[in-house]
Amino acid sequence: MKSDELPWYRQVGRPQWQALFAAQVGWMLDAMDVMFYAFALGAIQAEFHLSSAQAGGLAAVTLLTSALGGICFGFLADRQGRARALMLSILLYSGFTALTASAHSLAALLLWRSMVGFGMGGEWSAGSVLVSETWPAEHRGKAVGIMQSGWAIGYILAALLAALILPVYGWRVLFLVGILPAFFTLWIRRNVAEPALWAASRDRRHGSAFDSLFSCLRKPHRKTVLTASLLTTSVLFAYWGLFTWLPSFLARPLEQGGAGLGILKSSTWIVPMQIGAFFGYFCFGFLADRFGRRPVFQLFLLGAALVVPVYGQIARYELWLLLLGPLVGFLGHGYFSVFGALLAELFPTAIRGTAQGLVYNVGRAFSALAPYTVGALADLFGLGSALAVTAGFFLSGALLMFLLPETRGARLT
Repeated sequence: MKSDELPWYRQVGRPQWQALFAAQVGWMLDAMDVMFYAFALGAIQAEFHLSSAQAGGLAAVTLLTSALGGICFGFLADRQGRARALMLSILLYSGFTALTASAHSLAALLLWRSMVGFGMGGEWSAGSVLVSETWPAEHRGKAVGIMQSGWAIGYILAALLAALILPVYGWRVLFLVGILPAFFTLWIRRNVAEPALWAASRDRRHGSAFDSLFSCLRKPHRKTVLTASLLTTSVLFAYWGLFTWLPSFLARPLEQGGAGLGILKSSTWIVPMQIGAFFGYFCFGFLADRFGRRPVFQLFLLGAALVVPVYGQIARYELWLLLLGPLVGFLGHGYFSVFGALLAELFPTAIRGTAQGLVYNVGRAFSALAPYTVGALADLFGLGSALAVTAGFFLSGALLMFLLPETRGARLT
């Protein structure tokens, strides 16, 4: 049987699957560590006497440092290797998540969450490039979609662990669990090789970080970098504005603009939402390989723009929150699978890590305003109503996609 007649999952070998597994699990554990803060938000607010705007500001700091980490690790991945950068990022975010448990002042909390963000940003920059360069063009969208699905699994793990640990042991013990991902780097070191495409790039070790950065900002890449950065800014603002506050929205009492489910029940409601997110990530990759990056991306964003305002206004109807949750997860997450493939297909190997890290993390830096913005609006109008502001950013992301080329099937150079 010819290779192209085999099922898609048999057209790639063990090294491709190992690279994908490393990036997916790294992203899954990244999500788990980062989302611990979202589930512990109420307890942290109470202990440190923070307003919603201040609590959102702490989340914003994590996003700001994740942007810096993503850019730095993109350059590191270009110079030292994709797998090496991936391992270092996992060690950083897991170690500093555990150290968050030691915070007894706002300054300490701010410091540890800042460092968590630095490692978090690096993981995506290294892992997504590793997968994109390892997998063939015709299956790249599927592979990146599978990788991104790790975020939903990590979110579910965070929800389950929060439900088990928070009511009994408190938020500090929850953050201590965050050290566990560090042990996964031992497997990556033994089993994941650097992509042949990276190894064959002769100029990967030449020049400074500034040289790589300036290459991204000069012709012929400047316009692409600016347009793609606007796109990631819009979409990431929508995502972090919505999903940083969603656990708090579900747990918060009705009189405070929430759904009144409490910590345990809200964690239970999160699970079907993240199951929907898992299928959103997964399905997006298959659909994008079949129909193209642009139309599938726009369809997901338009759907999210419609469903999110509705979800924020049905706080009193627990059954509808449960039923609509998987659709919010499917549409509100799935489109992220476009970035690992699309951004890799827009830039050459020599600057791919730097360019991809820059574009994605410029968006992440500006999206740091989202948790604060939604928190400030929640203080004025209630959390359910504040979440609706994200719909406008979903819509603008769908429109901005018209400005980028369709890259389905592109061969990496």
